[in-house]
Amino acid sequence: MDGSRTPAGGGTALNRRMAAASNLEQEVMASKEKDYFQALYEVARVVNASLEPEEVMNQIVESVRQAMGVKAANMRLLDRSRERLLLGGCAGLSEDYQRKGPILVSESGLDRKALAGETVYLADVQDDPSFQYPDRAREEGIHSILVVPLMVENQAIGVLRAYSGEVREFSQDEMMFLQAVANLSAIALENARLHAALKRDYDLLVQHEYRLDDN
Repeated sequence: MDGSRTPAGGGTALNRRMAAASNLEQEVMASKEKDYFQALYEVARVVNASLEPEEVMNQIVESVRQAMGVKAANMRLLDRSRERLLLGGCAGLSEDYQRKGPILVSESGLDRKALAGETVYLADVQDDPSFQYPDRAREEGIHSILVVPLMVENQAIGVLRAYSGEVREFSQDEMMFLQAVANLSAIALENARLHAALKRDYDLLVQHEYRLDDN
């Protein structure tokens, strides 16, 4: 008898196990896609619910951290000189790490690329010269990082970062998710800026009308 022959019913059982494993993988992927859809919905809800930039940014980065299952996330905005990236919102990073020092565009290679419109992935920032503070990243337990730009009318206004506590590859879906969140974030920040400018103009107009009435 051929010893390699599959026992009666064995092939069917194996096929069932393989089908079950495939179905489980599909269910996990579908669940992950659903999580990203739900997370994007939550981000859009936050954007529509508030015009307070700090509140919006903190809620957005927390949504990113939870949806992607990463150690931390933060959002940084360019200052007026476009030479420094100032912390806007943060989730999952210690106070000590947040106070590690200024993020200078001239010294942060990954941020220069992101601000040029690229999506940037570093496998391990602890050993990457394009990361400005590798020693502090080591102390914080940060390894992989994904960075996308915040764009308004084809100009970068800041970056959105996702930090992993282990060496990790980010999937195409994760990259697209972070890019979508960055786009929504940029819209929210621009709306908040326009709202603040409109309110300032209105207040000036009211003051002008009062002066006219006093005369």
